[in-house]
Amino acid sequence: MTLKKIKIEILGLKINRINYEDYLNQINTAINENEKLIIMYANANTLNIIQKHNNLKCIYEVADIIQPDGTGLYLASIFLFKENKLPIRFLGSDFFIQYLIPEILKRKWSIFFLGDKDETLSKVKEKYPDMNIVGVKNGFDYKNEEIIDSINSSKPDILLIGLGTPKQEIFIYQNYKNINAKVILPVGDGIKVFAGTKVRGPKFIQKIGLEWLVRTFYSPKKYFKRYFFGNPIFIFRILKQKFSNVISKN
Repeated sequence: MTLKKIKIEILGLKINRINYEDYLNQINTAINENEKLIIMYANANTLNIIQKHNNLKCIYEVADIIQPDGTGLYLASIFLFKENKLPIRFLGSDFFIQYLIPEILKRKWSIFFLGDKDETLSKVKEKYPDMNIVGVKNGFDYKNEEIIDSINSSKPDILLIGLGTPKQEIFIYQNYKNINAKVILPVGDGIKVFAGTKVRGPKFIQKIGLEWLVRTFYSPKKYFKRYFFGNPIFIFRILKQKFSNVISKN
């Protein structure tokens, strides 16, 4: 059984049971063997969005890997599957900082950034002057044909897309066949992690899984509804899945 097929199903979406090392190995293999690897991720917010707009579920079917993300998903996996839970509390930000960025710098992988603001993209270049950045484009005034031409002419090893959910997933679904990149990786606001501008809070806040509370404090207009309404809805849906699983077994 390959890594890509080791999955658990949460709220109708099949999510890979992976750790940081396995995930990085999959990216490494795709680049070394010149294979296209389509990645998407799932967290409590994305699963809520999919439940609200069920037509989005088919978009995730084109992904080779659906990466788990966040404390909520990890706790849900423990509650639903016990010993078959997700192997770790997978945090995209930690993966970027501890694994992906060092590997990018070490192996000189070429990177194209699509998303966020010009100011953020400039800060990525300032923070990592040795990073092999072959193209950047903000996420606000691009046209599909023009940006795909730009990506294809630069032939990046990794295309990082930070357009937010579901915009970035829709972009991948509509265009992945025409994109000349070995790894296509949506990152939400993860470009800020590369730039060093993402607000995460102190280390102890990160360890106990309350980064979302810090983000809400700094950007209440953006995050209040997502977390203070979305988190209880997510918990209710997980309880409903658990109850349905128990009923189906009896």
